[in-house]
Amino acid sequence: MTAVAEDRTTAAAASASTSPVDQVTLTINNHVATVVIDRQHVLNAVDGTAQARLNEIWNQLEADPDVRAVVITGAGTRAFCVGADMSANAVDKTGLEYWAGLDPNGFGGLSLRTTLDIPVIARVNGYALGGGMEIVLGADIVVASDNAKFGLTEPRVGRLALDGGIHQLVRRIPHTQAMGMLLTGRKADALEMQSMGLVNEVVPAAELDAAVQRWVDQILACAPTSVRAVKQMVTQTGHLTAKEARGLRLPALMAALDSEDSAEGVRAFQDKRPPVWPGR
Repeated sequence: MTAVAEDRTTAAAASASTSPVDQVTLTINNHVATVVIDRQHVLNAVDGTAQARLNEIWNQLEADPDVRAVVITGAGTRAFCVGADMSANAVDKTGLEYWAGLDPNGFGGLSLRTTLDIPVIARVNGYALGGGMEIVLGADIVVASDNAKFGLTEPRVGRLALDGGIHQLVRRIPHTQAMGMLLTGRKADALEMQSMGLVNEVVPAAELDAAVQRWVDQILACAPTSVRAVKQMVTQTGHLTAKEARGLRLPALMAALDSEDSAEGVRAFQDKRPPVWPGR
């Protein structure tokens, strides 16, 4: 190798080592999927590539009957996700253009998704703003560190929380509390959001993983078919009265009622032992 070529190789290696990590990762272990937005150079903001990758991941998980719980989080300690990437190289659409091209599954492919029958836990480890807050609103259980901050801050930059943020927040917490956040774009800490009913548990940052694991373990202690049925029944019947919803013969419900899990649960109770779920 010539000296010039060697210099170029060294420079390229140095550049690669200092370039920011820009990826969304999926790992699956012991029936639990973990999704990590790792774009720490922009506080885990989501650009078009990351949005597409998140949709791919959710589609993959929907088709995987072995996955029984999902944890979504942001890499690092500063941010869960601060929404859409508004850096100079990422903003290329007007508000009208963004609205016209909205993803039917919502922000991060999750905030408005109605086809995922797996419980989703949001592990909120810092800022959850804009679309990041919308991802939280698309989760079923929210566990946050005590330094986490939440907010639909779009009005402060002349935009709107169009991926479910506005409509979901007023359905998830009391009206005046929701409007107090929506009309001001203000941020609220984890304890305040817990008092409003959006956050399940708030812990010191050092205890966040242990707290998330406790919730995961409690989900895994339940029959997988029952959990999927519960999630599908809640997701698919929000427009119905309770009486109407009870009579709807959803696929996951029918599968749960005639499952090996239901037989195993009864046997385990009679035998006074923990159940071993077949998952079918």
